[in-house]
Amino acid sequence: MGSQVQAASRCRDPGPIFGEIAPEIIEDMLIRLATENEQYLSELSDQAGCFKETRIVEFIFLLSEKWHLDQFARYQAVELLERFMIKQVEQICESSRENVKSREQGPGSSWSSLKDKIYDTFVLRLVSCIQLASKLSLHYNIVNSDTALKFLQSLKYSYTKQELLESELAVLKTLHFEINVSTPLAYVELLLEVLGHNGCLLPAKPLHQMCMQLLDFSYLTRDAIYDTLLKIAVENSTPSKLQIAKFLAVKEDFMLLAVGIISTSVFILNPGQWKQVVEHLNCITGITSQSILEFSYAVLKHIVGSTAPKQHYRNSGTKAPENRTMPLQ
Repeated sequence: MGSQVQAASRCRDPGPIFGEIAPEIIEDMLIRLATENEQYLSELSDQAGCFKETRIVEFIFLLSEKWHLDQFARYQAVELLERFMIKQVEQICESSRENVKSREQGPGSSWSSLKDKIYDTFVLRLVSCIQLASKLSLHYNIVNSDTALKFLQSLKYSYTKQELLESELAVLKTLHFEINVSTPLAYVELLLEVLGHNGCLLPAKPLHQMCMQLLDFSYLTRDAIYDTLLKIAVENSTPSKLQIAKFLAVKEDFMLLAVGIISTSVFILNPGQWKQVVEHLNCITGITSQSILEFSYAVLKHIVGSTAPKQHYRNSGTKAPENRTMPLQ
């Protein structure tokens, strides 16, 4: 029986079905995601992105694949870990400042010991974030405590089941139990739905598969892609610290990432329809065509060194989102 369940869990996900959602529901979902994205950007921490470096993302992706989790779970795990770690670091820093003010610098409250605490529990917290993400995907594998413990033990960690449960609870409490966060994949799939509704005759399944591959690629080469995008935006190969700081909102903009991934996918699969799709994405999201093509250029540059889309538009540079409208045609 167990082997049959395991075999069934390995069946390939057929992917989403497009064209079955009512227009008013699509519009409501689009407005909700856009609002959520804007709110996230308005409250952005200065440390945003610090826990999305390639080694961390690759670790999560490989572990998610080992445990046969769906695409949403792996992206959600990355976002949960990022948000949890930022909050944990902020809480620890605040606690450290309070200790300094009150001169309660005991042996366990020094900054070095606090860093050691973060380092020592990082893999445990990462596994907990994957576990929580798996539980949000009810139709796929759920990573239970036995599976997680077996993996941690293989890395020579000696955590108990109780410590594993306490780690999950620590993540939940730190995030105030707000763990069902939208991922860039949700933005991509919704925009593909809108494009189909607006009359873009694109091959849904191949395009969706290409988008997922490019989204993986963009997560794994995040720093390189956004470094290229920043240099294009400021027209300078050595951006200033102020320009880098202002660019943080662009790096964390899920809507920009989604339109860039779709644009690049269409350029690869259906270059004849690329310009039309970019215009549609501009109309739907309010992100300028120039910003979309620059993102596509940055991605393609790190895939094959292509400069093909670079010259199509010249109306404005890559900017953080502002006053976007999302019409359904």
